[in-house]
Amino acid sequence: MSRKLPLDTLISLATTRTDDAARRLGVLQTAHTSTHQRLTMLLEYRQGYYDQLQLLMDSGMPSAQWSNYQRFLQTLDRAIEQQRAIANHSTSQLDGGRVDWQQQRRKLNSFDTLAERAATQLRLAQGKQEQRESDERSGRAFAQRGSRSFG
Repeated sequence: MSRKLPLDTLISLATTRTDDAARRLGVLQTAHTSTHQRLTMLLEYRQGYYDQLQLLMDSGMPSAQWSNYQRFLQTLDRAIEQQRAIANHSTSQLDGGRVDWQQQRRKLNSFDTLAERAATQLRLAQGKQEQRESDERSGRAFAQRGSRSFG
């Protein structure tokens, strides 16, 4: 007969919260990876565009074309700074998600430990009870044999 421990409800709730935190952490990790990939892509695109500008400048280029390149590079720089801010925010959220998951996991581990201790105590108490009952049966059987031999 399985007896439900009082901690079972807490363990179930902690398991659900830990699983939810793990799912949120996965979403945050995906977002973090995506934002950093976009930042890397923008940086590489800017570098390529800058390298192209350098080649054109070496061979001579009209000032209007140079101005267009400069404006475009400034636009790219603003986009890079915005993406860098998004990536930094994503990193902060990911760090927070890790902390949340770790806290939930620690709570679950604590409840599991308490449940294991309670189960061990229950088994010990049941073992002692069974031993007492066995001792009593043996004592009664011995007493009955002793009374038959004198009777």
